[in-house]
Amino acid sequence: MTVAGGSGTVEFSNPGWWGMDVKVQPYTGSFYVRGDYTGKFTVSFQFASKETLGSVEIESASTASGWTQHNFTLTPSRSASDSKNTFSITYDAPGVKGNSLNFNLISVFPPTYNNRKNGLRKDLMEALAELKPSLLRFPGGNNMEGQSPPNSWKWQNTIGLLKDRAGRPGTWSYHNTDGLGLVECMQWCEDLKMEPLLATFAGLYLGGSVVAQNALQPYVDDFMNELEFLMGDTGTNYGALRASLGYSQPWKVNFVEIGNEDNLNGGTASYNSYRFSMFYNAIKAKYPNMTVIASFENGNLPGDAAQDYHTYNKPNSMVTDFNKFDRYDRKHKVIIGEYANINKDSAASMWSNRPLFPWWRGSVAEAVLAMCAERNGDVVIGMTYAPLFCNLNSDQWRPDMIAYNADPAQTVRSTSHAVIKLLSSVRITHLLSATGDPPKPVYYVTGLNKNTGSRILKAAIYDSRAAVPMAVTFVGVNAGATATLTVLTAPNDNSNNAVGSVVVKTDTRILSAGSNGEFTYSLPDMSVSVLEVKASA
Repeated sequence: MTVAGGSGTVEFSNPGWWGMDVKVQPYTGSFYVRGDYTGKFTVSFQFASKETLGSVEIESASTASGWTQHNFTLTPSRSASDSKNTFSITYDAPGVKGNSLNFNLISVFPPTYNNRKNGLRKDLMEALAELKPSLLRFPGGNNMEGQSPPNSWKWQNTIGLLKDRAGRPGTWSYHNTDGLGLVECMQWCEDLKMEPLLATFAGLYLGGSVVAQNALQPYVDDFMNELEFLMGDTGTNYGALRASLGYSQPWKVNFVEIGNEDNLNGGTASYNSYRFSMFYNAIKAKYPNMTVIASFENGNLPGDAAQDYHTYNKPNSMVTDFNKFDRYDRKHKVIIGEYANINKDSAASMWSNRPLFPWWRGSVAEAVLAMCAERNGDVVIGMTYAPLFCNLNSDQWRPDMIAYNADPAQTVRSTSHAVIKLLSSVRITHLLSATGDPPKPVYYVTGLNKNTGSRILKAAIYDSRAAVPMAVTFVGVNAGATATLTVLTAPNDNSNNAVGSVVVKTDTRILSAGSNGEFTYSLPDMSVSVLEVKASA
């Protein structure tokens, strides 16, 4: 932006993305200036009333010959009562030699998760950390494809200094700065102890443009360079580039995905004909143990290639998928790369008038799908809810797992978040066979965690119309043993968490096994539960 010269003090401000949360904590920031100016800049946070919450002065190093970065740390002296605040820069006009000053890339960050530079919002990462996630699929999704040439995600444009990231037209009606780049995503995986699932553009744009076979090789080469950047030692070209940016140690990537939903927008024929195989063959030649995933359920897969199943659904329909993976060919594994219930069973259209927040019936049905996945853990790699986030002031998709605005106190952990948190809190490493199956309103998985020795029963009760009595025994568990039972419920099927409102009720109690080692209890309709018998029991 260009600020014209004048007399006295010149000030300009920005309200952030629908507000700024200001607390008594250190904010780090910077801005670039071009122009001949002698004097000081003052940066400050202000209430909407223009009352200052905190400020700091920076000595100008600006010249007319180029852009100069000015860095600062600003700790407000008091906190704002709401997020209706602005960030301002002021300077003295008489110090300007010339008609104007130019400002660019003005940035200010509160403390980030794990104190990462150019890092992620603490409250959002804390909400994710509660889920104990083990997998992150990035960079997309539609975000990776781009609407039309040449606007696909390009890894080399997302690394290095922010000033060198030009950004690109996004796929969701706003400009994508690429500030969240390849390195930031890998650090995200590090911080939350997640396995990276790295997807690559495979030649299909959302608008339907397809890269021809004789023009695709540069895209394959580019992805191989990306993998070398992440995993190559410093003796390789791109490993050396990574080290030059300050990351001498390589990362590990075990899973890659070729494209995103390439069965849509007229992409199936070219994907099956040449696009998938060109990527697959190049990757397997260099990384034979890497899992290569096709971007849709595909019966045309070579070798040990895996596939991606996406389901955006209504609750009743999702529940009918409970046995889906029982019938899967074990030769080709699958990831549930995107899933969510997005509309009510009564909705005339799946895609119109969708609810802003996940609701309880939809979340219980998602738990049923999770039971299906965990029962088939030998073939299902994992499952990733999508989308993760939405800004409450500007959403492009509904519903989303976590909703937020500028005020961290108003971050909404949805009913689906609550379900995932419970089911992920106790992981099954080995399935246990069960006898005496309960009727279908009870959807369940039983197993053992060999790391902890816990025996586990996870269950979702869906449309039983009444409480369901449960009688559970585990081999080797005797009378007097104890178990922890955690049950999630909500007031009704349509209940949802919202700003300032949490409807999900968590009931945790200790059960004692009867004379034959049996745990007896009752589960209410539309509930999700975990029964855990720890090794000491």
